Amino acid sequence: MALSELETARVRKVVGAYVESVRPPAHIRPKLDISFRIGNQSVEIVDVRPVWNGAPGELMEHSVAKATYVRTANQWRVYWLRGNLKWQSYEPAPSVDAIEQFVELVREDAWSCFWG
Repeated sequence: MALSELETARVRKVVGAYVESVRPPAHIRPKLDISFRIGNQSVEIVDVRPVWNGAPGELMEHSVAKATYVRTANQWRVYWLRGNLKWQSYEPAPSVDAIEQFVELVREDAWSCFWG
């Protein structure tokens, strides 16, 4: 089941504020930018870069972190993208109670799983 409109607005506000705080300066953004996307009950933080062998202006997104809301548990499951492009549960905190806690985990990146 997808997030409600109220939950989606809250996620946009919290994750959007985090993304704005870590985005590179404006002159670098055509080469590297940070964004996020919301789909169904998940939110993903992505970095956006030009495709190295693509047409000018063609961009690609690389996922950095994902949180999926589990309504029955009222928790967010936290994942990081491994080198084999499979999502793995983030071991220090596999789930959190609030989206703010997810953002804080990504900000801290204690195990260097999200940003390297």
